[in-house]
This record gives sequence, C-alpha cells and structure tokens, in this order.
Amino acid sequence: MKKEDILEKSRQSHKDEGLEFAENQGRKIGFLAFVLLFVFLAIFNLFFGETGTYHAISSLFWVFMAAEAYGKYRFVRSKAYLVTAIAGSIASILSVVNYILTTLR
Repeated sequence: MKKEDILEKSRQSHKDEGLEFAENQGRKIGFLAFVLLFVFLAIFNLFFGETGTYHAISSLFWVFMAAEAYGKYRFVRSKAYLVTAIAGSIASILSVVNYILTTLR
C-alpha cells in the first residue's frame, strides 16, 4: 500500500486517537476512584455501618470487576481473566443474596 492510500484511509475513518486515548485515561482514573471509594466504604461499614450496606456496595464492586475481566477475556483469551470474571460473578451473586437476606430480616 502506498503512503497516500494509508493517509486517505486514516482521514476517512473518523476515529480520533487523541479522544480515544483521553477516554481510556478517564476510565482508568474512574476505575481507581471507584476502587478507592469502595475500600473506604467497606472499611467504614465494617466498623460503623450495617451489614446490608456492605453487601450492597460489595455486589456492585464484584459485578464491576467481573464485567471488566470478561471484557478483557474476550480480547486476550487469558484464563486468568476468565477465572476472575467467574469468581467476580459468583461473589456478586452471593453479595446480592446476602443483601436480600439481611434486608428482609
């Protein structure tokens, strides 16, 4: 392929790599903020809160981790991501069940 052909395809793609990079950086920062907030809330609820609240935020955390790992597994096909996705799904389901049982008491 000639240089001009490659440049023309790039211009027609309407894909802004700078914007894509910024979005990925935003996701990484958002993920870190989510994990830090979860750790804070989990520790806080361990000492001062209700167990139901802990199970609710725990289920959100684990379903997020499972979805993140599954998305990575689909592209890289690493067994570690698959195991993480399965374990996160199980942990999320158990947390939801614990939340429901705690709330209904």
